[in-house]
Amino acid sequence: MIWKIFLFLLLAFVSIAGIGFPIVEKPSAWYEFPLIPGLEENAKIIFFHVPTAWLTVIAFFMSTIYSFKYLRKKNLDDDIKSYAAAQLGMIFCILATVTGAVWAKFAWGSYWSWDPRQTSIFALLLIYGAWFALRSSIESEEKRATLSSVYSMIAFVTVPFFIFVMPRIMSGLHPGSADDSNAGPVVDFKMNGNMQLIFFLSLIGFTILYFWMWNVGYRSILMREKLNKQLIRG
Repeated sequence: MIWKIFLFLLLAFVSIAGIGFPIVEKPSAWYEFPLIPGLEENAKIIFFHVPTAWLTVIAFFMSTIYSFKYLRKKNLDDDIKSYAAAQLGMIFCILATVTGAVWAKFAWGSYWSWDPRQTSIFALLLIYGAWFALRSSIESEEKRATLSSVYSMIAFVTVPFFIFVMPRIMSGLHPGSADDSNAGPVVDFKMNGNMQLIFFLSLIGFTILYFWMWNVGYRSILMREKLNKQLIRG
């Protein structure tokens, strides 16, 4: 219970600081963020957009790990854990897409411009959307778990490419693109200590939130599966 209170306070602080702290050209107070050329006030979105993209990778990676474990041991419990992680991966992938689109509207004047980073995350939505379609089309538990695990392992190969590689080797509007000479790698070079602190606290807070949500999701799916089996037997 104590850690939940801590998580609530942490995320509340990050939200208030991320939205309310001012951005100034020459920060002189602990609550002031530096002006980042090319981003200005839009820079605050990184406290929420980057963690959702980060958790997308974590969730799909966990799904792949448990898929691998299932193929080794054929334990359906691992398949449920993989499924719970993939569900959250889709949720955070959608959130990353939406927050990115909102940022794009203010920065580029349009919610969607098919920038390489927007295109890559949209491709991930399609790839994992197909994964869920595959699962829903198979009734046999063992066959569904096996095919889903194989698909998950193959699908994850695309995640590092679409999230980390493709947006950086292609020209685009997003900060960090191949031809970006303005904002650049924001985290490494443009943030001051205060901004980095809020950013990393946000990553920590959202990561803890993810693992809590994953645990709750896994247990709820497990209970649902048990109830369904009892109903069938009854």
